Amino acid sequence: MRIISYNVNGIRSAMNKGFCDWLSTNPADVICLQEIKANEADIDVSAIQATGYQSYFFPAQKKGYSGVGILTRLQPSEVICGNGFEQSDFEGRVMRAMINGIQIICAYFPSGSSGDDRQAYKMQWLDEFHSYVASFKNQDLVICGDYNICHKPIDIHDPVSNKNSSGFLPEERAWMDKFFELGFTDTYRHLNDAPHQYSWWSYRAGARARNKGWRIDYISVSTTLAHVVQDAAIYPDIIHSDHCPIYVSLK
Repeated sequence: MRIISYNVNGIRSAMNKGFCDWLSTNPADVICLQEIKANEADIDVSAIQATGYQSYFFPAQKKGYSGVGILTRLQPSEVICGNGFEQSDFEGRVMRAMINGIQIICAYFPSGSSGDDRQAYKMQWLDEFHSYVASFKNQDLVICGDYNICHKPIDIHDPVSNKNSSGFLPEERAWMDKFFELGFTDTYRHLNDAPHQYSWWSYRAGARARNKGWRIDYISVSTTLAHVVQDAAIYPDIIHSDHCPIYVSLK
């Protein structure tokens, strides 16, 4: 199974930048999307279907904000929207699909960069998500998403100046440690130890062209699947968003 995770920063905007042309190249069997920023009624679903993908969306209640989606060429036996936590579900942050016996979770972790209140909510959300995924830890599980956290100094272009920035705070990185200790594997780092590999770049100061980025998008798998991780990649040359797609194949 080939899986992609991609924060599209507005699916309608991405579609205006050639997103469906990219889908037509069959980049993966399952594509988990974050930050769709649209209700399903406002998305040209027929254009997505024409590329061979079924689409499932879980938008935020607030218009033009957050939201996740799953595009798949494989028939899901179950699709569940939400993780049972009220604010998270109001913001459209988590959905889950059972595909070929594997639980695939698509998650858009909160950002805390807009202020103390959102940072406090981010830490609350992380604790809630930890308890949510713990209930699946004995199953074959893939967790795709924009985690909004750089785990290690290798994952951020300037760890020194960003040591007090949301997304690289010690308490966030400690949560990532706890998450992986629960029984999950960072598929990219499982196969790649190269530096300067990022999945998000600020729109400011030509950051993408200069590769001044952050690796905040991850595909993590349960321990039961770590041995079948065949390939993992980051696709910085795919440009429909300030993020880029990340990829894993499971044999």
